[in-house]
Amino acid sequence: MHITSHDVLIVTDVQNDFCERGALAVPDGDSVIEPIHKIAHLFEHVVQTQDWHPPDHLSFASSHPGKKPFDEIELSYGKQTLWPDHCIQGSMGVNFHPALRLTRTQMILRKGFRSSIDSYSAFFENDHKTQTGLASYLKERGLTRIFLVGLAYDFCVGYSALDARRLGLPAVIIRDACRAIDTNGSLEWMEKRFAEAGVDVVNSEDLSN
Repeated sequence: MHITSHDVLIVTDVQNDFCERGALAVPDGDSVIEPIHKIAHLFEHVVQTQDWHPPDHLSFASSHPGKKPFDEIELSYGKQTLWPDHCIQGSMGVNFHPALRLTRTQMILRKGFRSSIDSYSAFFENDHKTQTGLASYLKERGLTRIFLVGLAYDFCVGYSALDARRLGLPAVIIRDACRAIDTNGSLEWMEKRFAEAGVDVVNSEDLSN
């Protein structure tokens, strides 16, 4: 798969809290860094996303007495998985993993900063209506195809890919540069959605320029 100047690499949430010993560690999460470094030089344009939660975020199990992490509840915008407190503004966990070295990052997109709504996708909050501004940014820059890597494959990476397709953008996930949480059947559900939406899933070795 040939990378052009109209492609953008979106590096999703490679933050301390999602990596080893983090508050919401994705299994084997640290291992995404090597394949990301392997392909990053192929892209002229790179965007990083960063979970950026206030301490009272609605998605935290601690905000719901009697609930525990990975329970699911219904909110005004639909089903919500409850998480351990993670990526809290001002904490060490919110920072990008120190081993991640990306010299071509042009924008850092912070999401999940509204206390009353979660934000998996890089394009929309979980109400699927409130935009983050990424779509407008890509349009202004003439970037017409997105490649996604990072954490987690079955949540923030996956929902970003689905929203890209909803917006008419080709979306490619680089599978060996992602890791999944796989809770409550999330991995199987997400891969079915990829097939339905036309999300391409490739490996880093499939890319060139």
